Amino acid sequence: MATFLYKLGRFAFRRRHFVALIWVALLTLAGVGAASAPAAGPSSFSIPGTEAQKAFDLLEQRFPGMNANGATARVVFRAPDGEKVTSASHKKAVEKTVEELSQGSEVVSVADPFTAHAVSEDGTVAYAQVKYKVSGMELEDASKDALQQAAQSARDGGLTVEIGGDALTAVPETGATEVIGIVIAAVVLVITFGSLVAAGLPLITALIGVGIGVSTIGALANALELGSTTSILAMMIGLAVGIDYALFIVSRYRAELAEGREREEAAGRAVGTAGSAVVFAGLTVVIALVGLAVVNIPMLTKMGVAAAGTVAIAVLIALTLIPALLGYAGRTVKPTGEKNRLMGGGRTAKKPGRPNMGTRWASFVVRRPVAVLLLGVIGLGAAALPASQLALGLPDDGSQPASTTQRRAYDLLSEGFGPGFNGPLLVVVDAKASDHPKTAVTTVVDDIKAMKDVTTVTPATYNEAGDTAMVTVVPGSKPSSTATEDLVHGIRDAGSRITTDTDAKVLVTGSTAMNIDVSQKLNDALVPYLVLVVGLAFLLLIVVFRSILVPLKAALGFLLSVTAALGAVVAVFQWGWLSGLLGVEETGPVMSMMPIFMVGVVFGLAMDYEVFLVTRMREAYVHGESPGQAIVTGFRHGARVVTAAAVIMIAVFSGFIGSSEAMIKMIGFGLAIAVLFDAFVVRMALVPAVLALLGRRAWWLPKWLDRALPNVDVEGEGLHTPADDAPKDPDEDRQLARA
Repeated sequence: MATFLYKLGRFAFRRRHFVALIWVALLTLAGVGAASAPAAGPSSFSIPGTEAQKAFDLLEQRFPGMNANGATARVVFRAPDGEKVTSASHKKAVEKTVEELSQGSEVVSVADPFTAHAVSEDGTVAYAQVKYKVSGMELEDASKDALQQAAQSARDGGLTVEIGGDALTAVPETGATEVIGIVIAAVVLVITFGSLVAAGLPLITALIGVGIGVSTIGALANALELGSTTSILAMMIGLAVGIDYALFIVSRYRAELAEGREREEAAGRAVGTAGSAVVFAGLTVVIALVGLAVVNIPMLTKMGVAAAGTVAIAVLIALTLIPALLGYAGRTVKPTGEKNRLMGGGRTAKKPGRPNMGTRWASFVVRRPVAVLLLGVIGLGAAALPASQLALGLPDDGSQPASTTQRRAYDLLSEGFGPGFNGPLLVVVDAKASDHPKTAVTTVVDDIKAMKDVTTVTPATYNEAGDTAMVTVVPGSKPSSTATEDLVHGIRDAGSRITTDTDAKVLVTGSTAMNIDVSQKLNDALVPYLVLVVGLAFLLLIVVFRSILVPLKAALGFLLSVTAALGAVVAVFQWGWLSGLLGVEETGPVMSMMPIFMVGVVFGLAMDYEVFLVTRMREAYVHGESPGQAIVTGFRHGARVVTAAAVIMIAVFSGFIGSSEAMIKMIGFGLAIAVLFDAFVVRMALVPAVLALLGRRAWWLPKWLDRALPNVDVEGEGLHTPADDAPKDPDEDRQLARA
């Protein structure tokens, strides 16, 4: 591995024009493809294998005219205090609004509240249901404007009018904080390298990689039904890993220059050593992201594969474009310890003699491993405590900020028709195999009416063949409550008995039932996903580190950091801690896919720092240093760079907290806090403490397994020359001896 990458690095350095031209051509091709591709259509949200999805598919088949994918809007009217919406003047204003709504070119139907019995018992609240031909994402701006204007005319008549439903769905925005995150990354790079040129290389290559990845997603969005969230996620992860991978190779290049090597040789060795770590770190991220396919939720699979593709591009760019750009940069990129003055020109050299912060910290941990280990584990354990109260769900209008019209419409409907009105259950009775279809449907309706927490059961609606019926059930409790979940399970249990008696199948669907099924599916998939992803990465790390205990320690450390990060997500987004500071306007259940998504992404990113930091220790140990000395050497060379990489990744992820999309905001915060815990507590504190306690046992590997495993030479042993065995600086040897 190291020898191949060494040759690749030298080739890219020498043939820099050719390599740069290839990447520019790929960026141009992806950009042209994205610009010429048709606009992305709606991204379908399907959950194969769940009862809610089976019912939805059955409705598509038996009720072909339903247009189930079309957007809907609920225009909610409320009369002023002391008045009723059924009064002559208010009724006239509502009917006028209904007439205006029905004139839209994309409107299928508008239900008049006075003929559809959509008026509350006290006569203060009513709603008009609007059905459109296309989805909310496809709805033209003219239709959305007409909807708003019709509502405004009713407001002018003295009514309070709010609009709910998915007709006002908008493409999520990331906000200005994304740019701030990139600016912070640039500042950290400048401080780390002391050179604008060296700092600019990781930024330029990361932006090129993200440009290619996101443009490719845009070009394929329509064909593969990729939603806007997919490209935002790919941008988030691609920027973070792209900057980090380039940072490690540029840092190793400068270290090789400091050893006195020529620039082409230094580029080859940087790619051969740090590049090997980049390859395996990237592989762990790709495995974790692609592994999301085991959940069998198409949207999650597409997001994972798209983000994995962007990570793969980041790895290839780091291995080829970075050495090419280093060739262009020439002497403007200085050796480690030699920095450009950013103002006024000239050069400064690092003062010799004093160990750097990484050396001092590692020496302290090696001397006090038990105290550091206990403090780190207790701290992460405390942060993880809120995760025990984790409540899962999918966002609806009730999770919108109170300032939005969707949330106000949700509250008005709850006030006028009860808390369960916003989460009705749709019961589908497939009586095609039954001898008496209507009798079976009547049995279902009667059983549901007798159940606890049922407010309303509408009359059955039959299809043309008369063998399938729909029944709407309004629970008495809000959609996210335990009582509503129990009602869903109760109807399904009753359906099993009815199937035995009448051969009619009873299926429960609707947004509330879909949320319940999604949460259950994700919970069921979590353990198999962990086994697959952690198992494959564990095998990969055994090959990298030639050790059993080091990969085991890496996996256990990851579990600590991801649990602590989930605890922080619960504290902020569910409990509301620091919600105002982070712009979280509405607290509620954590999104169902958040735990499994965080497990996948955080595991991949956590292994980045494990590989980058521990391979340097392994390299020192293989070259003859004692276990304690190897830990200090690894930190002396890698701590500053790993710290910078972690700060950059945290800054990039934090930039997405400003997104208008709740899912992106939560993912950005969750990944940022997870990297903070993993990089600065697990990898920088717990890892050296555990390795210090294990000593030489950390690098133990059974002889039979050592012979069976391929030798990938991540440490660059194949690049070792007699010159590398030359005596080191005596001051440096004394520092290591004291450590």
